[in-house]
Amino acid sequence: MVEVTMLNVMAGGDFIQSLDTQRSWGVKVLDLKNGIYGKNLIDLSIAEAEQAANEIAARGLSVYCFSSELFHDMVEKGEAYFREQYLNRLDHLLKLAAIMKPKVIRLLSAKIEGRSEVADSISYLRAQHPWLIPMYGEAIDRIHAAGFEATVENEAADNMFSTPSEVTAFFEALARKDRVYFTYDVQNLWQMGTFPTIHVYEQLAPYIGFYHVKGGQSEGDDLALVWKSSLEESSWPVAAMTTRVVKEGRSPAICINPSHGKAKPDYDFLSVTKQDYTYVRSLIAQVEVTK
Repeated sequence: MVEVTMLNVMAGGDFIQSLDTQRSWGVKVLDLKNGIYGKNLIDLSIAEAEQAANEIAARGLSVYCFSSELFHDMVEKGEAYFREQYLNRLDHLLKLAAIMKPKVIRLLSAKIEGRSEVADSISYLRAQHPWLIPMYGEAIDRIHAAGFEATVENEAADNMFSTPSEVTAFFEALARKDRVYFTYDVQNLWQMGTFPTIHVYEQLAPYIGFYHVKGGQSEGDDLALVWKSSLEESSWPVAAMTTRVVKEGRSPAICINPSHGKAKPDYDFLSVTKQDYTYVRSLIAQVEVTK
C-alpha cells in the first residue's frame, strides 16, 4: 500500500499535537520540515532530535522524508556561499538523520535571478555557474554514502526548474540515476509556468521517485494558478495523475502540501488538509483494489 504523508506543520503548529493529529487520521509516515519544537529541521540539536525520535516511535510512526531546504537560494550568491551555507551544513543534517532515520533526504532546487529572462536554465548554469551541478552531486554522494535516499524537489518563484526539459536535463547532467530521483511538486511547476497535464507527467515519470500534491484553481480560460483549493476541487487532473503514479509505482509515499494561491472566504486550512488526506487515500485504494 502506498502511504500518504504531509508536511508536519499541516496538522498543527505544535509538533506533539501534529504527531497526535496525524496518528488519529491514520498517517503512518512523516515528512519533517519545520515547526519541530519551534525550529526548522536543520536547526535541531542532537538532544532535540533524540527527543523527537522518541516521541515519533512512541506513537508507532516513522520518518519518511527529511524535507531540508538546502540549496534553496539564488545561485548568483556564488560557490563559496553555497558551500558554506548549504553543503557544509549537510554533516549536521546527516547526524540528525542517523538518529531519526528518514528514508529519504530532500534537497531543494536553486533559484536564478531574472529567471523570466533565462530561456534555458541548465544551459545558463553550465555557462555561468558550472560549480552548481557538481555541488549537488557531492551532496547526493554524501547522502548515499550515509545510507539514505536522495531527492531534489522543484520549488516555485525564480526556480531553476520551469519546464520538464529543464528537469530532465538537470538529472541527466547529474549522471546519478542510482543515487537520486526527482520529487515532482505538481503545483510548484505549475507556478513556474507549466500547467500539470498527463503529458507533463509522462515526460517527468522516468525521473520521479516522490510525488507532492497540492490543489489550486485557475480562473476562466487562463491556466494560471489563482486560488487555493482542495485536491478534489483543483483545476489539474489530480485523480488521473495520482492513479498513474500509484499504478506505475513511482512514489512509495505521496505527500500532501498546502495549496498556493489566494484564499477564498472561509477557507479552513486544517479541514482541507484532512479532506485531501482522505481523498488521496481513496484514490490509492481504488488502484489497490484493481491489482
